[in-house]
Amino acid sequence: MSAARFVVGVDLGTTNSAVAFIDSSSEAPKIEMFAIPQLVAPGMVEPRPTQPSFLYLPADAEFKKEQLELPWGQANAIVGELARNHGWQVPARLVSSAKSWLSHAGVDRLSPILPWQAPAEVPKVSPVEASARYLGHVRAAWDHAHPDAPLAEQDVLLTVPASFDSVARELTVRAAVDAGLPHVTLLEEPQAAFYSWLGNAGDGWRNELSVGDVVLVCDVGGGTTDFSLIAVSATNGNLELERVAVGDHILLGGDNMDLALGHTVRARLEAEGHKLDNWQFTSLVHSCRTAKEQLFSPGDRDSAPVVVLGRGSKVIGGSVRTELGRADVERVLVDGFFPETALGDKPKKARSVGLRELGLPFAADAAITRHLSAFVGAHRKATAVLFNGGVMKGRPLRQRIIQTLDSWADSPEDDLKVLGGTDLDLAVAHGAAYYGMVRRGKGVRIRGGTARAYYIGIESSMPAVPGLEPPMRALCVAPFGMEEGTEAEVVDQEFGLVVGEPAEFRFLASSTRRDDRVGTMVEDARREELNELSPVATALEADAAHAGQLIPVTLRSRVTEVGTLELWCVERQGDRRWKLEYNVREGVAQ
Repeated sequence: MSAARFVVGVDLGTTNSAVAFIDSSSEAPKIEMFAIPQLVAPGMVEPRPTQPSFLYLPADAEFKKEQLELPWGQANAIVGELARNHGWQVPARLVSSAKSWLSHAGVDRLSPILPWQAPAEVPKVSPVEASARYLGHVRAAWDHAHPDAPLAEQDVLLTVPASFDSVARELTVRAAVDAGLPHVTLLEEPQAAFYSWLGNAGDGWRNELSVGDVVLVCDVGGGTTDFSLIAVSATNGNLELERVAVGDHILLGGDNMDLALGHTVRARLEAEGHKLDNWQFTSLVHSCRTAKEQLFSPGDRDSAPVVVLGRGSKVIGGSVRTELGRADVERVLVDGFFPETALGDKPKKARSVGLRELGLPFAADAAITRHLSAFVGAHRKATAVLFNGGVMKGRPLRQRIIQTLDSWADSPEDDLKVLGGTDLDLAVAHGAAYYGMVRRGKGVRIRGGTARAYYIGIESSMPAVPGLEPPMRALCVAPFGMEEGTEAEVVDQEFGLVVGEPAEFRFLASSTRRDDRVGTMVEDARREELNELSPVATALEADAAHAGQLIPVTLRSRVTEVGTLELWCVERQGDRRWKLEYNVREGVAQ
């Protein structure tokens, strides 16, 4: 793939996707954005700089056949701007946040579950299929524009949240394969944003950062918040960059803010005698999002219009109109989502309720600054910040983050460096394309490896005690920062592997235990810094004579080129080997 003409960076975002590319055959290769043709209204196709990550599943006869025609063929579902805008009116048929569902271990991500809780008559798709539809649209649009250079034959860099675990990464690769992209390279989104800054800064980045600097990449998008730290060091006098920490995948972002503005305006309208039903409230939230974007755009406007459509035959005449003021937006968003926070403050935990609705594990605390405090407190303080994500286009929101980070500095004289010059909507795709050239030896590379340390649960050997399960220890099989394409072996330790009958293997991960090495044993797997991943249930192959036996094995791990984890159980006194990995086709291990 290194000989491919184009290097293509694809940002598969939670709320918007974007594509950047470099024509390596050009005498002066440069990063360009690919405008994605999509349905923007029934029967109207136009290119857009981003593709909203929404999928609308229309009812029979809801649209005329010709209204869903794309330049490359007929669509049986709608992806992009029309899907998002029309879906607000029929939310039961709208798939959104598919990327967040990909990372949700509490559901079967290969089963048709979206739209979540839609009526039985609505067709459903899996999170993997929805992601494949978005990528499939991108591939078809690219191939139509470049018939002599199909996307499947180019160097494709696909971004994922740094917080995605091995399973979510594997499922993302599966979605790409289903979309007709069998060879992709994964890149963490915060790193991609930083690569975009590097690409724009050129050699001048060494004048802005120095040894000892720690850059916080603060990425707040439509549906998620992610934090990463990139440290600057030196080897033989040369500056180097290393990703040293990543935060959790926090389901908190612009969608929450639009909802908060919607409730604020709804209270005002109801005080004026306007009662809104659920459909109208959905319309109100959509209008508040548009107003928020207008107020956060460059300019000095103090308010923006908000329109709620009427119901029945007088839809236009029955519309309710009001204004959303800049002061209201800043009060609701800055004070509500970015409150002043001391270092050491932690997010509030959800109240324990006996029955809870199933769905995405949204953040219980809306205060992004408290989530930031927990992240920085667990790792190290930042000396510089790089913003990313559409939410960060709001100047008052950036100012509050800067103010908060400044208040955590060791000394008032420690000025926070604010790195700029990137497009907050397009930086991830732009940086992914830049990274594609870095892989060809052109540009500055960020050293990273795995964003977490990975462990396997080891059941302790102890006498049976009624009502007490044997305690579980956690064995480190892949340390934090283990590079893609490398292997490691747990030496001088032997374990008993159950073969030939159903068994469950439990995996754990930690983003804070950075000093554990391969073979480190954590005596209590229930420690707070360890997060248990989805268990793997399988029956490892064995002949009849050995079924149900414990086979003495050693463990060997490998991080694949796309960042997923393979764990091999190697027979101590034989040549048999068993591989534990998620088989995304079946949803179990093999």
